[in-house]
Amino acid sequence: MDGFLNLNKPFGFTSHDCVAKVRRIYQLKKVGHAGTLDPTATGVLPIALGRATRLLQYLRQDKAYQATIRFGITTATDDLEGEILTEQAVSHLSLEQIQAKLSLFQGVIQQIPPNYSAIQVQGKRLYDLARSGQAIEVPARTVEIYKLEILEFRSGDFPELDLAISCGSGTYIRSIARDLGAELDTGATLAKLLRTESSGFELKGSSTIEELPVPLVEPETALLHLPELVLESSIARRWCQGQKIAIEVEQPKWVRVKDERFLGIGELRADGVLVPQMVYEPI
Repeated sequence: MDGFLNLNKPFGFTSHDCVAKVRRIYQLKKVGHAGTLDPTATGVLPIALGRATRLLQYLRQDKAYQATIRFGITTATDDLEGEILTEQAVSHLSLEQIQAKLSLFQGVIQQIPPNYSAIQVQGKRLYDLARSGQAIEVPARTVEIYKLEILEFRSGDFPELDLAISCGSGTYIRSIARDLGAELDTGATLAKLLRTESSGFELKGSSTIEELPVPLVEPETALLHLPELVLESSIARRWCQGQKIAIEVEQPKWVRVKDERFLGIGELRADGVLVPQMVYEPI
């Protein structure tokens, strides 16, 4: 059994919990996921089963979220699960003030991940370092945010903002909440997060854990963002055996290699050579 599962992750489950559930339900050992979600986040969690686990790195990298940001509060984890560090009513905050700052969080930006995250620094996870009380200097990273759209603003002592966010891989929505609050001098934390798209999978086509087992998405279907390259049978056989194939190249790129079937992922290099990267279906 090989393919992808578009899982709607429930609140309170880690991504690892979901993988363990899928292993038991489908009775497979080889299961992995793309794009970790925090336990308090819900929504799209792509899961690969069987040989499809080898294709996880070739999935699309873009993601989309609906996030609720609460102003007037800062926490140790940059969401409501963490210890409250500061709390002060900010009823003066207006939507116009927020709109004036949102442009700072669009396009290619530098972002410092939360202290409580799975990123490794000097071989250790940040959340392990934070829990041990060690002083942490988290390096900034470059991320890309394609779109920020205001969905709703609710005023009050602790105003809340609902945002639709489209972004590239590695973006932390908790960091956006924290940094927006810092720019407004009100403090802020992430109150709620729903992932609506991830790696080409959408929320409207997802399945809950209670609905499993469901039919899997065919491996090639999840890779349709990659250009297709069809090889003649004898050449395809050589490629599947690990040989490099000379091909005219317009530009370097990753491709889906096929004969009649999906055979795997190849790299078309600038020197005109097709190099096997992952042979999915050997001949």
